[in-house]
Amino acid sequence: MTEREKLEKGLWYDANYDQELLQQRLHAEELCFEFNHTSPKNRMQKSELLSKLLSHIGDHVTILSPFYTDYGYRCIIGSDTFINHNAYLMDCAPITIGSHCFIGPNCGIYTAIHPLDAEERNQGLEKAEPVIIGDNVWIGGDVTILPGVTIGQGSVIGAKSVVTKDIPPNVIAVGNPCRVLRSITEQDKISYQKL
Repeated sequence: MTEREKLEKGLWYDANYDQELLQQRLHAEELCFEFNHTSPKNRMQKSELLSKLLSHIGDHVTILSPFYTDYGYRCIIGSDTFINHNAYLMDCAPITIGSHCFIGPNCGIYTAIHPLDAEERNQGLEKAEPVIIGDNVWIGGDVTILPGVTIGQGSVIGAKSVVTKDIPPNVIAVGNPCRVLRSITEQDKISYQKL
């Protein structure tokens, strides 16, 4: 079994020394570099570069540079999603971001897990667990999302949170580690509030 096949099956694989995976990451890094150094005025070129980098990208997606990803083809981004400056999607396992999501600046979404044993870490081993972000999720700035996490649709993650466990749908969650504060209710609608 190749290292890529191990990666795709969620097994421990050689992340640092396998030539196929190194080439794939170098290709993604080159596309990120081009994207990050293209003028914001040149929207067509930026869009073309994102299409080459991210094979599963919906309509009307905005990603502000700088933007980084390890492979790109393992990211799935739904339509009408906005990703602010300096996002890093470590897509060793699939990262799924739903439609109508808003992701603040400096957000890191991580899928890689490394061995606790130093000798095994030094061999370049890792495995990865997918991250799933449901539709209509709002994520504040400077948020870190760890491997294997699912964030339910309609939830809000406060700035500077570290999401270590699943977050249910339609809640406000904040902190390090991120914890649910409360459900989002009708009273949270602007139309409910007296202006």
